[in-house]
Amino acid sequence: MPTSLRLRTWQKAALDAFETRDRRDFLAVATPGAGKTTFALAAVVRDLARHPHRRIVVVAPTSHLKQQWSTAAHRLGVQLAVDWQPADGWPSEFHGVVVTYQQVASAAAAMRPHLHDAAVVFDEIHHAGADRSWGDAVALAFGDAAWRLSLSGTPFRSDQNPIPFVTYDFDQAVADHTYDYGDALEEGGVVRPVFFPRINGHMEWTSPDGVDLAATFDDELDRSLASQRLRTALSLDSEWLPDVLRQADEQLARMRRSDPRAAGLVIAIDVEHAHGIARVLRRRHGRDVVVATSDDPTASDRIAAFARTDDPWIVAVRMVSEGVDIPRLRVGVHATTTVTELFFRQAVGRVVRWTPGQRRQKAFWFVPDDPRLRAHAATLAEHRTHHLRRRIDDGRQDDVELDAVRDDPDDQLSLFQAISATATTSSEDADGVFDDRTGEDLIVDDEPGGIEVELPLPPPRFTTDGTTYEVPLTVRRDELRQACSDRVELLVRLTGMAHRDVNMALNREAAITSVREASLGDLQRRLTVADDWLARV
Repeated sequence: MPTSLRLRTWQKAALDAFETRDRRDFLAVATPGAGKTTFALAAVVRDLARHPHRRIVVVAPTSHLKQQWSTAAHRLGVQLAVDWQPADGWPSEFHGVVVTYQQVASAAAAMRPHLHDAAVVFDEIHHAGADRSWGDAVALAFGDAAWRLSLSGTPFRSDQNPIPFVTYDFDQAVADHTYDYGDALEEGGVVRPVFFPRINGHMEWTSPDGVDLAATFDDELDRSLASQRLRTALSLDSEWLPDVLRQADEQLARMRRSDPRAAGLVIAIDVEHAHGIARVLRRRHGRDVVVATSDDPTASDRIAAFARTDDPWIVAVRMVSEGVDIPRLRVGVHATTTVTELFFRQAVGRVVRWTPGQRRQKAFWFVPDDPRLRAHAATLAEHRTHHLRRRIDDGRQDDVELDAVRDDPDDQLSLFQAISATATTSSEDADGVFDDRTGEDLIVDDEPGGIEVELPLPPPRFTTDGTTYEVPLTVRRDELRQACSDRVELLVRLTGMAHRDVNMALNREAAITSVREASLGDLQRRLTVADDWLARV
């Protein structure tokens, strides 16, 4: 395990501020791709050195991110269980656990007794404000924690549901440390400059009250009609979205000439929409496409496999909208009707993560030229232009052409019907450079050097033979459980006994109550008992 860790400048500054705080709560807002996980785990490891028996809890938005946190923590010597239930008791072999906000909402009262004086990391804390009951559950479960570190990829407001443990100035959350997209661009080698090709169109649809309507994205509409117009554009029954997918695929193909593993992401409306988009990419363009949707129990495995391969496209319904780390993503298509600024920034964050070893790394996020999305894109593009110009003025990179950026400021659709939609070229000053060889860019010759900080080794927690595992303990425990299950199947087949009787005999010989509650040592002992039995059969 490492005894030191190289942190980026912002991570070291945030860690210093966190360790000298005068209260239990701390909110760090850092742009997606900046390394919030590394900062938080550095804080956890250093705190464990001072408080060896402290329990660690990470609260993540999705099950996939639970696995991601567990793996990242393992690299720093911290073992986090991903399948914890309060009824199981605290997993003493682990330093802590990773749970989702949904799990907290369903078992807050049962969790609370286990979390007195715990250290808590809230990943994307704004999820606690998604529903008032979720916020109440977070407040109940973690009210007695020793400290609470909240993370977010973008500033957020309270809306209707203020989030526990967050300080507000009127409705705006007040961060204890902030590192935004512009700061990261100025530093260089942290995030990519993102361009926003905005595609207009002519849409025709029948409104829920039976009226035939037609509009482009330049036409002023009220909120309800604007949502209907956007849904029409994104319908696969028309040609707007297939044409945008064609443009995005062509852009990705150009990028893959110099970056063969570059990949694209399409965020879809729902499961049916996602599979329809995948069919378009497969049939019209011959692309291999991975689909990851929340109703698929194998979605996390699909995402993890996609991150390792060189497949060109993944289509997802929210599953890849935040937190998921796939650095090779460089092209995105916003094909969902979700248009909030928070969601937009988190989604764009999937394509911003810098990959070491390449001097230039533009990324592209294709968006409908809807006024709401146009405003979100313009804000990020303005950050990009301003901070890249500062790098040029400071002599940290060559002068490059800068784009002009225009500063332009879900309904019940049971009777709604899209008629047609065709894509048209965006206005001349729309942000977005389709030729990767021209226009504004970020040129980085050397990655940021970083600051070395001491990283005390966390105290070991597992009670087996002191073995240091190459995989997280939660993975090793799953392997042992599966091995035990395989032995039971084999014994049933060879002895003719019932599953229940074989399991009871093994548990009795291994002196355990159940496989689920068994420690790693218990599981290893049960496996040995099973192997001895098999040798006698």
